[in-house]
Amino acid sequence: MRSDLDNAFNSPPLEVPPDLRIVAVLPALNEAASIGMVVSRLLRQSAVPVSAVIVVDNGSTDGTGDLARAHGATVVREEHRGYGSACYAGLMAAANADVIVLLDADAADDLNDLARILEPIVWNEADLVVGSRALGSTEPGAMTWQQVAGNRLTCALIQRIYHRSVTDLGPFRAIRRRDLLRLNMSEMTYGWSTEMVVKVARAGYRYREVPVRYHRRIGDSKVGGTFWGSLRAGRSMLLTTLLYARWSPSAANADTHAEVTS
Repeated sequence: MRSDLDNAFNSPPLEVPPDLRIVAVLPALNEAASIGMVVSRLLRQSAVPVSAVIVVDNGSTDGTGDLARAHGATVVREEHRGYGSACYAGLMAAANADVIVLLDADAADDLNDLARILEPIVWNEADLVVGSRALGSTEPGAMTWQQVAGNRLTCALIQRIYHRSVTDLGPFRAIRRRDLLRLNMSEMTYGWSTEMVVKVARAGYRYREVPVRYHRRIGDSKVGGTFWGSLRAGRSMLLTTLLYARWSPSAANADTHAEVTS
């Protein structure tokens, strides 16, 4: 059992308004080896008051959903495969949430970083906060060279097109639910995380990266662990970056968000 996750209970607490409902959303596909531990520790850690954990079972065949439910999660079954599909299903299920935290179910994200991810949102200093492994640290073997190369290339393209300093498109991130809904997310596969970042840039939202630690996942990777999976993911990230270069939020969305971005 990892000491970094064990030490999550000792993280400095984050002062959160009592009426702010924070919900963690975990897309999961055959993550039986890790899901129980991640859910349990998210609910038990004391650094940040998490109101609920929603696990989106994206077609698992290994009992992931049952294990997540047994450890206290709300489980949503989403049969349409795809990371974006699972994230969207979690967003819809978290109807009472004020803030959505997205993270992976494979125990690669460090729970010690939860307060760091949420702090700029809680203090109204940012609209989207992304945990950057480039600014933090990555355990050897946690990412393949294909993942690293694709991530760097996409970040460089985003900086060139959208004029935002982006160092990583990591999965550990936080955003207010109302702001995520206004982005009208449509990438239902590997492009979801990239779409969120580039649309935030186009919408004028405040973007913040914070350093996080990233570990070797528990279990087999469905994407980064295979050459073709990495290639498809990288291609999707690059195409998504180009696709939304001229996207703009609706006038209604822009007006509603004006008080936040002014």
